Order: sequence, then structure tokens, then C-alpha cells
Amino acid sequence: MDLFRKCENQERIKLLKDNDIYPYFHVLTSKQAPEVKMEGKDIIMIGSNNYLGLTSHPEVIEAGVKALEKYGSGCSGSRFLNGTLDAHLELEKNLADFLRKEDAVTFSTGFQSNLGIISGICGRTDVILCDRENHASIYDACRLSFAKMIRYNHADMVDLEEKLKTVDTSVSGILIVTDGVFSMGGDIAKLPEIVALAKKYGARVMVDDAHGLGVLGEGGRGTAEHFGLEDEVDIYMGTFSKSLASIGGYMAAKKEVCEYVRHNSRPFIFSASMTPANVACALKALEILKREPQRVKRLAEISNYMRAGLKRENIDIIDSTTPIIPIYTYTDVKTFTACKKLFDRGVYVNSVVSPATPVGKSLIRTSYMATHTEEQMDRALVHIKAVLEEVKNIEE
Repeated sequence: MDLFRKCENQERIKLLKDNDIYPYFHVLTSKQAPEVKMEGKDIIMIGSNNYLGLTSHPEVIEAGVKALEKYGSGCSGSRFLNGTLDAHLELEKNLADFLRKEDAVTFSTGFQSNLGIISGICGRTDVILCDRENHASIYDACRLSFAKMIRYNHADMVDLEEKLKTVDTSVSGILIVTDGVFSMGGDIAKLPEIVALAKKYGARVMVDDAHGLGVLGEGGRGTAEHFGLEDEVDIYMGTFSKSLASIGGYMAAKKEVCEYVRHNSRPFIFSASMTPANVACALKALEILKREPQRVKRLAEISNYMRAGLKRENIDIIDSTTPIIPIYTYTDVKTFTACKKLFDRGVYVNSVVSPATPVGKSLIRTSYMATHTEEQMDRALVHIKAVLEEVKNIEE
């Protein structure tokens, strides 16, 4: 069989494009902001992970420009060899201090962070317990590690314990890994129960806090701080591409764990380091977060305002307490059609369809920024209500 034969089967994509409901790769011509310019339209952006609204902050932009002027455009090598800047070390120290951990390691992307941490720590004799709704990068990291991966039902602590009982701890190390805030549903991990089970069965705990940093906890320190469990979570993972207005990722843990990853993680050792501008932007965004913790409070306020509005209009949402508010549209066709109609009306949202969700549970993922206004939310809500009414009778 020809290797490329699979590439010829593009029927689903062709069907979406032919029906003018293809929802992907819309082109921005402005900064990420509460309102953007996209394909010539003025759009209310409620499909971004720019939670604190810092990607267009003048201090963040200035920091990136100054780093370009000082260091150039790139590092031309890995952190392991010639690619470590003093700025990388400063970012790692500031992150570790902020997260109240002994040390931190930065990676070039958030996806690569999970690959590098999990494959660096876990090996063939180890077992990873993975929530079924964890991010795709965690699944790929488990495969790269060659450890045995056991999935437990989403947020199901009974199922997690049953799976833990099957592990022979005399030969296997155990890592329980969970999203802190789940990226599609917006719900928060049951971290107190996970930590209790980890203690009972001798496991370590890793939290992917990509959507928790800047969102939960005192000053935006994340899911572990939200529950008062900072000392009980062994590894934090996070990204700079959301609340910290840049690109890249990190782990924070005990010093010996970070040092081990630096010397044993292939994705870390064999990848070029974060660019100077990315480092500087993340550093400045972290500085602003520490200086202006009210941004975290404002993010909660605007998210709750929109959540209350959706409930008032009897719109079927997945209820949560985070800035991620998914709206059920149930079928793939309804979801694609609704997203297209909203785009035409000047509202950008994200479509989430099978296999990313179970069949019949497709949804529109909306997410909010601390810099959104109530007036923008009111306008978006009018359009969401109207579009959902328009598509409610569409057959799959």
C-alpha cells in the first residue's frame, strides 16, 4: 500500500469546506485582544487562552523588543550546550520562587514540557495513571516514556483507586498525572482526593497547570495553591502561552528532580532553547501578575458575569468556576454551523467535536480574558442565543 494513500481521504474536510462551515485556520491581522481583526472582520474574541490579557500589554511588548536588541533573534542551540542565557536562569528562579518550589526548568513549548518531563522521569518499569481527559501532550509523553499508561475515568476517584490497586509497587514507580484545569470542560481536578490516594499507594503527583496558572489560587499560583496543597504536588507543569503572554513551558519541583530532568530528558537536551524575546515576555508577564494580582480577580468576575448570562438565557453549559465555559451543541454539524454563524456575526469561538468529545456531546468552547468588558459579554451573549436558536433543528 502506498504510504500516502491515507492523505487522499479528505472527505470530511472537503464536506465542511464545500458547505462553508470549516472552522479552522482563521487568519488574524491584529494582536490577541478582547476584540481582534480577523479576515477583515471586527471580532469579539472569546476563543483565546490569553486569560490575563497580557499579550498586548505595552510592558510585555517592550520587554520582547529589548531582548531582541540585546540577544538577537534566537539562541542557535539547546540549553544543554550553547543555548542558556542569563535570562533563562532568571526566569527559572522567578518561577520557582513564585510557585514556592525549589527549582524550575523551562522548555521551548508547553507540549514539549510534558514530553520532556514525563519521558525524563518515567521509564519502562514505571506506571503512569492518566485521567482520560488529560491534554494530548500528556498522552504522547506517556508513549515516549515507554512506561505503562493506565487511564482512569475522568475525575473518578473510585476508578483511580481501583487502578492503583493493580500496580506492583515493589517493581514499579507510580506517577499520577492530571490537568489542574481541564482544557475542554473547564472543571478543576479533584486534587485533594488524588493527593490522598497518592499517599496511600506510594505514588507521585504531577499537575499540568497550563490553564490554572494565572487563573486559580492566591495571586494566580494555580490549582495546588487553590487547594492548599503546594507541598503535596511533586511536579508542576505549565505553559507561557496562556496567562504569561509568550510561548514555552516549564516544570517546577524539588531541585534534584529538576536536575535529573535537565540531564535525562531528550526533548529538553535535543531542542533549541526558548528565544530571547519569548523569555523576556514571559518574565515581564510574570512580573505584572505578581504586581497586579487583581487581574486574577477580574478574570473570575468577567467569567462569572458571562456564566450567569448564559444560565439566565437557559443555554446548556458545562458548569465550572473557571474562565473556560463550554456550551453544548451536541452534534458535529450543529457545532460547525453555529461557529460559522457566530463568526459571521463577529464572535469567535472554538468548535470541539468527536473524537475530542464523545459522540453526541460536541460543544462550543468559550474562554475569557481579564480585559474583557461586560458590554462585550452582553453583545456576545445576544449573538450566542440567536445562533443557538437558529441551529437547534439542524439534523446530523
